[in-house]
Amino acid sequence: MALIRRGRIWWADFYVHKERIRESTGTSNRREAEKFLALRISESERGVFVKPVRMPLAEFGERYVMHAKNHKRSWKRDVQMFGHLQGFFGNVSLNDIGPMQVEAYQDARMQKVCPATVNRELALLKHMFNLAERWQVYHGKNPVRLVSFLREDNLQFQTLSEDEEQKLLSSSPPYLRELILFAIHTGLRSGEIFNLKWEVVNLDTKRIRPLVLKTRRSLELPLNETAYEILASRHAVKHGPYVFYNAGTGDRFKDVKNGLQTAVTRAGLSGITWHTFRHTFASRLTLSGVDLVTVKELLGHSTITVTMRYAHSNMEAKTRGVARLKRSHKMVTVVPRNWKKAKSS
Repeated sequence: MALIRRGRIWWADFYVHKERIRESTGTSNRREAEKFLALRISESERGVFVKPVRMPLAEFGERYVMHAKNHKRSWKRDVQMFGHLQGFFGNVSLNDIGPMQVEAYQDARMQKVCPATVNRELALLKHMFNLAERWQVYHGKNPVRLVSFLREDNLQFQTLSEDEEQKLLSSSPPYLRELILFAIHTGLRSGEIFNLKWEVVNLDTKRIRPLVLKTRRSLELPLNETAYEILASRHAVKHGPYVFYNAGTGDRFKDVKNGLQTAVTRAGLSGITWHTFRHTFASRLTLSGVDLVTVKELLGHSTITVTMRYAHSNMEAKTRGVARLKRSHKMVTVVPRNWKKAKSS
């Protein structure tokens, strides 16, 4: 029974019922590796040791995708994130992935994407290891649990100025220009716009009741003139149940990322995603003096904590607020109680 070093990782070498077992400890720290080996020896002596199953990451990924399709609405996003994970780790087995490998992935991805994206990908990997343990195809500590997630700066977000908006609109084809304007004036997410049906639109009252995909509840949203005019013009050429549809396929839009990126590049802008329009909507509301509770309701946030990120963007409204306090013409001087006593002494 011993520890063997392969590269930077220690492997436990021990026997169970005369069968030689070699298992990665998942760590480069000898002391931690010794604890791992001692645990395995103890499990062997007590007859509770379970031989590790060496399932390749790619094979488990296929099983996970089948599971996600039946249990998660965002399974396509999981497939995309798993592609990055597999691209880094290759076709190693689950047992070969330790905390050091997870941190290496974290460092590598940080060079390409923001901390929030890295954290979402690590959260997926952690969830997959939990499932692997539940399905008894992996035995051991979840390596992601031993890795600290990155700090996210949720106060940083990009918005469009009016000049940038005009540049982007003039660089966009008609169908995309209509979608962008509607997003800026309603604050709806892309999926909520693509799934918007005429059955939730009331042009008489100038209101819509879209389904908020994140919370699965309907949102009653009043329309301003810009949003109303877009819907009124769409109603004149109504086709099928969806408000916005692809003229080429006759079906609703699925994704316009490529078209948006082309328009952004043509306009000489950068870093603009569909969520930029939602941020722009919220920021312009606060700049106009709309209170955060109302902004929360318009965005469909479940709690005001998320909406608080826009609190710093309404400095003009704050300035107008404090300016309303009228200055008194009479100066009030506060005299200490012991002033006379102090003067006489």
